[in-house]
Amino acid sequence: MAVNSSARLNKVLVVLNGKGGVGKTTTAVSLAAILSATYKVLLVDADPQGSASWWAEQSETSLGFDIAKETNPSLLKDLKDAKTYGVVVVDTPPALASEALAAVIPAADYLILPTPPAPMDLAALVQTVRSAVLPSGVMHRVLLTKVDPRSIKEAHDAQNTLRELSIPVCTAFIRAYKAHERAALEGKTILQWQGRNTDQAGSDYHQVVEEIEKDWRKKS
Repeated sequence: MAVNSSARLNKVLVVLNGKGGVGKTTTAVSLAAILSATYKVLLVDADPQGSASWWAEQSETSLGFDIAKETNPSLLKDLKDAKTYGVVVVDTPPALASEALAAVIPAADYLILPTPPAPMDLAALVQTVRSAVLPSGVMHRVLLTKVDPRSIKEAHDAQNTLRELSIPVCTAFIRAYKAHERAALEGKTILQWQGRNTDQAGSDYHQVVEEIEKDWRKKS
């Protein structure tokens, strides 16, 4: 049961990356699900592809949070006005030139940038940070996703590279488990899906939420 603590929080958490296939929607849905255990949460699907909306449509039960599809930039810039929610999570289009993304970033309190740890993905992410994130001045962290559980060293190396570039990065990272894909196909969050590696997959995102909330407490 979600607790409506919107009067005490009212944060806009935006999940973004300039390219697709990085685990952006999985991250948005998973963060919304975990945060909804404490706050009243709205997930805004601002991606014209509508992946988060499709995910919700597969569900036969509540995901634990509200979801709305909205791609109109003039409305997205007013996300902070959704004061009935403790947290608004936004899944964004994978295009840095998108008008929707340009409207969402200034409205954000916090940005999470998911990326696989492979060098080419990391290079593209660094460009995204430099061109779209740093100029905004919004608090942010990179989140490594799709990490091969058999090659954890690659994730640690990527984290060290980002730290050397003075780019904030989550200590936690998201391991690549089939559980994420199967949960989406069944219209369930990783907290609802039952199967192999469910606990591990959910634990990864729980650790990310703990880091985000720690940052929020520091800023408040």
